[in-house]
Formats: sequence, structure tokens, C-alpha cells
Amino acid sequence: METVSGPGNWRLSVRRERDGVVILGAVTCDRRAVLPETLFGLPVTALGRHALTPGRPWPQGEEVLVTWGPQTGDWDNRKLEDLVLPSSLSRVGDYALLNCGALKALRLHGGPVFWGGAVLMNCRSLDTLYLTRRGPDQGETLAWFAGELSRELDVTVEGPGGTARLLFPEYTELYEENCPAHHFDYFISGAGYPYHHCFHQKKLNFKDYDALWPGFLSMEHDGETALRLAWYRLRWPMELGGEAEAAYLEYLRSRLAETLVWLAGQGDSAGLRFLLDRAEPDRAALSAACAQARAREAPALVALLLEEQHRRFPQKSADRFLL
Repeated sequence: METVSGPGNWRLSVRRERDGVVILGAVTCDRRAVLPETLFGLPVTALGRHALTPGRPWPQGEEVLVTWGPQTGDWDNRKLEDLVLPSSLSRVGDYALLNCGALKALRLHGGPVFWGGAVLMNCRSLDTLYLTRRGPDQGETLAWFAGELSRELDVTVEGPGGTARLLFPEYTELYEENCPAHHFDYFISGAGYPYHHCFHQKKLNFKDYDALWPGFLSMEHDGETALRLAWYRLRWPMELGGEAEAAYLEYLRSRLAETLVWLAGQGDSAGLRFLLDRAEPDRAALSAACAQARAREAPALVALLLEEQHRRFPQKSADRFLL
């Protein structure tokens, strides 16, 4: 077994090919793990079938031990929560991440990748993607994930033009048997369906994404989901047009107390400052946010909100010394 150093602890079975290395099997003891970019001086270009599937028979290949820091956990991909895929990856085999039930976040590049069948089967915790764009668009990767998963997706896209954080709300598809008519009726539940299918030729146009906002609000939707969608788009505004920016800001202003309390609960002092500079909270909204910050035991947030409260609603000198 060859031992190499890298940004993660892995036991690998690999196959060298002319243009790169295929990972046939991989198991880690880390909850947050980074697959190596290169092995033997070659880029890692593919994950084989069932490559990270926990408990599968170990495939035959060259054995590699990748070490990085202490190896304190069990070697079991069922505990893997956050995975970084190599930027050189071009192919992911069928069932590659099958039964990685704790996997919540994937970090990957937006280059062209062939995704096999059922790659994410039973990855029921996966709801967060971090996508790095190499060029002006993010390729087909985001379209594939949005089409593959109907659950809510929290996606951060980083590229030459900045950063965007996008929420793809959840929806469900349901077939019900209609016995008298001898067919199945198809129903879609949830306001997130248009977001998961707003891609043209497997590319996302930010203007088309933002154009879905009025329709989303007109449908039955979860209030916190709408708040987070508007906030993420406003706070990380890559390719955000002026009209859409105004619409998102108007929504947050209409629910200002709720938004401030939510931000205080997140411990987001920079976000609070960002919103306070763009809104006119009343005394009750600031007091509610202060109460949330105190409950969170966040003195810096409390100080920020009290300063804002005193600035906007200064006490009269006569009131200050009233006993």
C-alpha cells in the first residue's frame, strides 16, 4: 500500500489510466473530507461505481493510504457529512455515493461532469452545494442536482463575477391511483417546482431565476423559506438586477421584525448591519432582535442593536433621569 499526504484521510483503491486516475473505492474516517486532486502525478478524473458506498465489497486496484491529520474516527462513510470533490473530476459512476446518509454538503467545480444513475440514492441529508465556476456559466452541474433532488437546496455559486447564494425550495411529486378511471393522477405540491426546472439548455440564467419570485409569493409557501430566499439573493447578489433587488428588499422590509430576529438568531452581525443600513426598523423590531441576541448570549449583537436603537430613538434628557 502506498502512503501519500493530502488534505484528508482516505483509504483508496484506484486504477491508473493514461490521462488520469479512477477512484474505484474510497473510505474516510473524517466527517469533513477532501478527495485528492492528484495521485501519482496524475489528476483524479473519475469515481467508479459504488466508489463511496458504505459496506460494499472492496474493489481490486492499487491500494493507497492518504493521510492528513489525526485519524480519530471510524473508517465509515456513513458518518461523512461534508465532501469536496476534485476539480479535475469528469465522470461519476452509478451509485457512487449510495447510502452516504449523513452527507449534507458537497463542494465541487462547475466543469462538465458525467453523472451516472442513482449517484445520490439514499443521500437524504444532502441539501447544500458549493459550486465554483471556472468561466461565465456554471455548466450543467447545477441543473443536474436541481433536477435530481426535489428537496430544498441551498447553493452557493462562486465565480469570476462574485458570489451568489441561491435557494431552490422543496416540492413533491405524487402519483395517486384513480381506480375507476384505471390510471394514475399526477400532482405537484410545493412552490419550489419552477425553481428546480428554470434551466435553459441546462444553464441557469439569474434573470430567469429572479423572475420566479412574484409567482412564488402568489403560491402557498413557507414564510421562512421566502425570507431566506430573498435574503440570500440580496446579500450575495451576483448578477442581481435592480428591479429584482428592489423586490427582494421590499419583501424583507415588509417583514422586518421577523428578518432581524432571524439574523440575530444566526449570529450574523455583518448581515444585521447590511440590513439596518437599508431599512427603517421600528422600536419593537429592534427590541425583539435584541431579545433574540441576548437569548443567544451574543453581546456583540446586543451592542450593535442597542446602538441602533439609541441612534434611531434617542431618549430625551428629561426621561433619562426620571425615577
